[in-house]
Amino acid sequence: MASGEGRRCHHHDLVPLAALLKREMKSERMEKPTVRIGQAAQSKKGEDYFLVKTDCQRVPGNSSTAFSVFAIFDGHNGNAAAVFTKENLLNHVLCALPRGLGRDEWLQALPRALVAGFVKTDKEFQSRGETSGTTATFVIVDRWTVTVASVGDSRCILDTQGGAVTTLTVDHRLEENIEERERVTASGGEVGRLSIVGGAEIGPLRCWPGGLCLSRSIGDMDVGEFIVPIPYVKQVKLSKAGGRLIIASDGIWDAVSSEMAAKSCRGLPAELAAMQVVKEEVP
Repeated sequence: MASGEGRRCHHHDLVPLAALLKREMKSERMEKPTVRIGQAAQSKKGEDYFLVKTDCQRVPGNSSTAFSVFAIFDGHNGNAAAVFTKENLLNHVLCALPRGLGRDEWLQALPRALVAGFVKTDKEFQSRGETSGTTATFVIVDRWTVTVASVGDSRCILDTQGGAVTTLTVDHRLEENIEERERVTASGGEVGRLSIVGGAEIGPLRCWPGGLCLSRSIGDMDVGEFIVPIPYVKQVKLSKAGGRLIIASDGIWDAVSSEMAAKSCRGLPAELAAMQVVKEEVP
């Protein structure tokens, strides 16, 4: 379906943020990584949307506070939710961050702000009365710190030097995610397959009412309160060896594994890498 990729120039190990904050942010002049971007698409529905912004600033007018944003929104039941989320989610996240924070405090506050931004975007879209929905995988790169928030099944992976591939998202598919099935049923929702004439059940597990295969999304006002917009959030610190992020919707991940996608484009420039990942999906 679609693949967007932001590339850090080098990478080796991940360091937990808690350990990072004890020792890393002593100098605002720390060397910045180079970010190279590739983007490619092979959309069959026309409901996938990208967001790429490399000129964001924590402090407006101060280039030393720059950060980048990469996101993909895979809509369903129309494109309205995907378009709305692309246009509004970043602003809602930034508005949820307190003003006047230093970089370390800003990064600490970012996960909570991402949750607030997702929830506000969902609430505002649902107030429009439209039944469309969307996945959202939203990535913020601030120097060597990568923060990812996601709902749905659009995935973000990190490929690091040495061949280690780390998935930075969780697939919110009821078919595969046992914890999400338990959450939905514990809340009073019903999870089951589509029944056809004769009582046979077909297709993936869905949440009823509504019949959505995902357990988390933005929008989908017609499927009840069991489908929530609260994202899975992960924050990691890259070493100065860097790494490559691959962000893509389910069309890629239904066709290839995370490891296969990463391996297919190693050593390629960013733009060619994105095209190669999409090519892997096409039969």
